[in-house]
Amino acid sequence: MPDLSGKVALITGAGSGIGRASALKMASAGAAIMCADIDEKGAQDTAAQIAEHGGRAAALKLDVSSEDEVKASLQTTIRELGGINVIYNNAGVGGGPGWDRTIAINLSGVYYGLFHGAALLAERGGGSIISTASVAGLRGLVGLGTGPDQPVAEGAGAYVAAKHGVVGLTKQFAITYGQRGVRVNAIAPGYIYTNMTQGITEIPQAERFLASLHPMGRLGKAEEVAAAAAFLASDEASFITGITLPVDGGYTAR
Repeated sequence: MPDLSGKVALITGAGSGIGRASALKMASAGAAIMCADIDEKGAQDTAAQIAEHGGRAAALKLDVSSEDEVKASLQTTIRELGGINVIYNNAGVGGGPGWDRTIAINLSGVYYGLFHGAALLAERGGGSIISTASVAGLRGLVGLGTGPDQPVAEGAGAYVAAKHGVVGLTKQFAITYGQRGVRVNAIAPGYIYTNMTQGITEIPQAERFLASLHPMGRLGKAEEVAAAAAFLASDEASFITGITLPVDGGYTAR
């Protein structure tokens, strides 16, 4: 397991899914965690789980589409936990909210974390920033079936555009901060069992179709993404920056 002893991590979207799994994983590796989520109760529940296992954590309500709130969350983390070494821009939504809201959360929210977070970490001697992209940041998405009558999935364009943007931002900030001690990487999950995919995976035909898109023949678990995030946050990944790491059961190998 990566060693994160003495490090402090701010994780957005920590109230459930990949964010919660990553908070628990990094805490088990020794990090203190600021659990941030627009769902304040979810963030508090994650922090409580960390505390139950002997870890150190705090929670705050955060809407990542607000630049001011993102900036404030960085300072709150330092004030309440004594520092900041890792930022995980994980909060996100599917394409259902429409273009403006999807871009505001999935792309602008990541940009604010990178723009303000990278500068802060550089000032403090360096650190690691991770963002959640998606296989939709590396490929286009397909629907349930093929042919000219296949409807376009509502919101797919916004989601794909935002996640491609996260991949691009990751490269740019890695270049900008490469000699200032800040590593910047992203993770591209395949389809993962989370609340976001629950509406699809509860339909057997849809679940089988999604599983078939992955050469491993199954969907992923939040804990599998969390393991990659903890590695990228750690000093074991000290010569890794600017990458988008697929955690996708082979989805992008097709």
